[in-house]
Amino acid sequence: MAKILLIEDDVLIQKTVCSKLKKEGFDVTCCSDGKEGVEKITAELPDIVITDVMLPYISGLEIVSAVKNIAQKNIRTIVLSTMGQEKIVEEAFELGADDYVTKPFSLTELTIRIRKQLNRN
Repeated sequence: MAKILLIEDDVLIQKTVCSKLKKEGFDVTCCSDGKEGVEKITAELPDIVITDVMLPYISGLEIVSAVKNIAQKNIRTIVLSTMGQEKIVEEAFELGADDYVTKPFSLTELTIRIRKQLNRN
């Protein structure tokens, strides 16, 4: 069972996405700020990190960078954001993001993208 860490400060989005991913059979951990997210990445070494860009304490872009510096495991990252601006998307990919999903998004599409990333491992 793939381990997924969702870092999202919008409580409604977090609960909705966590519920959907658990129903799809994933082992999901959720948190609502970047500091806790980095701690969970280091402690749990998930297969995929899904992170919002705008987070308290540590931004999603900083999380992408931190994930790529963890050498123990090839952890995939998917960035979520309402900020579909080209510059932010470009920066996310330059930092090592594996995918980028603009809010609002389809839960089915997100699930497909997660499975695609898992198949790349």
